[in-house]
Amino acid sequence: MSVPTDDSRKIASPRAITRTRRRASRRLFLTSFRSSRSGMFGLTLLAIFALVAILAPLIFPRSALDVTQATAAPFLPPSFEFPLGTDDSGRSVLALVVWGARISLVVGLAATVLSMFIGTAVGITSGHFRGWLGAGLDRLTDWFLVIPYLPLAIVLATVLGRSLLNIIIVIGVTSWPSTARIIRAQTLSVEGRPYLERAKALGGSNFHQMTKHVLPNVMPLVLANTTLAVSISILSETTLSFLGLGSPDDVSWGSILEEGFAAGAISQGAWWYLAAPGICVVLVVLAFNLIGRAIENILDPRLELS
Repeated sequence: MSVPTDDSRKIASPRAITRTRRRASRRLFLTSFRSSRSGMFGLTLLAIFALVAILAPLIFPRSALDVTQATAAPFLPPSFEFPLGTDDSGRSVLALVVWGARISLVVGLAATVLSMFIGTAVGITSGHFRGWLGAGLDRLTDWFLVIPYLPLAIVLATVLGRSLLNIIIVIGVTSWPSTARIIRAQTLSVEGRPYLERAKALGGSNFHQMTKHVLPNVMPLVLANTTLAVSISILSETTLSFLGLGSPDDVSWGSILEEGFAAGAISQGAWWYLAAPGICVVLVVLAFNLIGRAIENILDPRLELS
């Protein structure tokens, strides 16, 4: 009869068990995502745009955006020298689109991070607290949902001024209510589960309950909603820039559309001037939506049956 050794008597700690389960969950998630054709297509498409944005200074010099250094004729159609034609100043539209990817993606991602942070914090807090704080945050969310998004964003952008940071703040501050509403509903569901009742009985603080129990359970929903919110942020940046409220010192897809419209590209028949940035916006939004849909199907397999 063998005597148990010290190693066999060791019992894994709760933290080790939690880390093991989390690693297994991540592996399962990655495996499931790789099996999604639409998700992988969206990720590949997004990676291409991200790579182009990162390598923009190597593809085209910054001087390609300078109107004073443009030597080509205005409104040249697509050719071997200018694959996407030229704008009204003789600049390469391809160079504008490549550099515009940097601003559009940065604004979309940064504004989404701000929006998700505000929406998650407000949603968890309003769902966890039952008193005046939770009710007040819930009413605040309703107030933002009632106000039309675009007019509010236009007013804030006009008041704050035209800059890249202000555009990020405007989009982030005005696009969080829908996230807060979704997170609050999930928080209310988590609040009634037995393990949270045990945490309350053991004297866990509100901050401990929200960060250690509620937040991990709503994070999958936050992740899925983030990929969808990025596309909305990019469309918002495009809309504000098209209305002339974007950063005057930076080139984005929205500012290219605004400049092309103001220069009379439609009347000149320069379809390439407007088509190129417009298609880029559509493709990036499609990529994020495909990724978000794939993540939703993985986190909630019931969606695949709908």
